[in-house]
This record gives sequence, structure tokens and C-alpha cells, in this order.
Amino acid sequence: MAHRLHLDDLNLSPGKKTRLHRLLYRSGPANGTLMILPIDQGLEHGPRDFFDAPESQDPNFQFRIALEGRFSAIACQIGLAEKYYPSYAGQVPLILKLNGKTEIPADESPLSPVIASVEDAVRLGADAVGYTLYVGSVRQDEDFQQFRRIREDADRYGMPVVVWSYPRGSAIEARGGKDTIYAVDYAARVAQELGADVIKLNVPKLEPEKLIRAPKAYQRQWTQESALQEVIRSAGRALVIFAGGERSAGGTALEKAEACMKAGAAGLIFGRNVWQRSLSEALSMAQSIREMLDRYAV
Repeated sequence: MAHRLHLDDLNLSPGKKTRLHRLLYRSGPANGTLMILPIDQGLEHGPRDFFDAPESQDPNFQFRIALEGRFSAIACQIGLAEKYYPSYAGQVPLILKLNGKTEIPADESPLSPVIASVEDAVRLGADAVGYTLYVGSVRQDEDFQQFRRIREDADRYGMPVVVWSYPRGSAIEARGGKDTIYAVDYAARVAQELGADVIKLNVPKLEPEKLIRAPKAYQRQWTQESALQEVIRSAGRALVIFAGGERSAGGTALEKAEACMKAGAAGLIFGRNVWQRSLSEALSMAQSIREMLDRYAV
């Protein structure tokens, strides 16, 4: 089994360490791993994500899953945090997303504008803030400057920063696309370089026909294990959590999740794969994830 970072390895300020300790050891599996429920898809994808699971259009349904499913935290935008989180404050830790965008404009040069602040997160009792970074976008100069201000505020308030590090844009597509090991690996390193404490990544896909457009150094034989280990190494002293992605069969999703944990991930972030189900199915899925994470206690 690969080495997994411990909280003490991260060299955090006391404030950041205290808040991350709550997420890692006081909630969710409470064993040094993370299990996060993101519900920011209503902004990012629009209402279409709720069509096959009408209950999920009510944020209370998702907050209830986070509470009863014993997640480490729920991640959401400021509107949901202000209107719904008060009923769950002190019971479910909050990760406040500070930026977001719709899927309506073309994704050739994406930028996710800041729509909330670290001060908002403190006011709402959050234990971390989230920021979506589009690595490779032609607007990365604006993105980096936005993030610098967020990082400075987070350092001042002792607030951990979770970076959703996504390769995106026309330049990324020209080099094989957002899901190649090249793109995901670069996204992991950029997030570390810019100051992330936790990095959310998508699982790289092994598609040789796309990888031939990537830099030559990446044009080699990769296994799922070696690809996952590579991107975790590129994250350095930041915890890596992998996405559950779109809804799929429970067994398939859990097999992919376990591969991530075996490779050294600190945890998982499962959204649609959990809340696009009935309440009973969602809670059953959450229990399966927790039982799997129990095998990777730190």
C-alpha cells in the first residue's frame, strides 16, 4: 500500500491544522481520511442534474444525506450555505465554495469568478474554503491573481484551502484533453505550487490515442496505479481527494475509489454518485464508502 500523508506532514498554521483536524478526525469516518459531499452542481451544470432524482433539487435532501450519511463535510456555494446550513451548523462541517460559474459559455477559455469570501466562510462557521482553478486556461493570469487573494485571506484567518484543480481550455484539448495523465498531473502540481492544502482531482483516464498529443515525456505505458501515484506525488505536501464523477453503478464507483485510496489518496469527494439516488440508496452508498475508508485509517 502506498504512503499516505498525515496531518502532521503538512506544516500548517495552528488555525488551519485545527480546522483540518476536525474534518479528518472529528467527523465523517473520523480516521484521518476525508469523505466530502459536494452540492455545487446546480450552479455548475444547472437543474438538469436533478431531473432523474427530483428529491435532490431540494438542498435539504442533500444536507440530510451529509448528516445521516456521516460525511466529513458538505461543500456548497454561499446561497445554499446562508439559506440551508444554519439548520445543520454544528452537525455537518461546511466547506464554502468561493467561486463558481455556469456551463452556458463555451469552455475554451474558462474562468470561475469569485462570488464569496474567506470572511463569509468564517461568519458561517466553515472549516475550509473551496476554490475551482482552471489549469491551462488562457485566462490563468486572472485565475492566479484571484487565487492569490483567496490564499492570503485564508492564511490570515487560518482557513484551509481546498482546490478543485481542473485542466481546461483549448490549449489542454490540443494536448490530449482534460483527463489525460499529463493534464491531471500538471493540475496537481500547479495547485501545490499555488498553495493548496487539499487538492481535488479527477481520476486520469488511460487513453493512448489522446496521450500521443501530450508532451513526449508522458508518452509511456501507464497503469491506473502508476498514474494515480504520479499525480499524488505531484501534489506534494497537500492532501489529495479524488472525485466520484457522474453517477455509475455502486460497485464500479467503489472499485475506482478503492484504487485511489490504495495509491495514497487522503479521501474521496462523492456528489452525484451519492445524491442522484433515493435517500435509502444514498445512505447505503455512503455507508459503503465509509466502510471502505476504514481500511485506510491514518
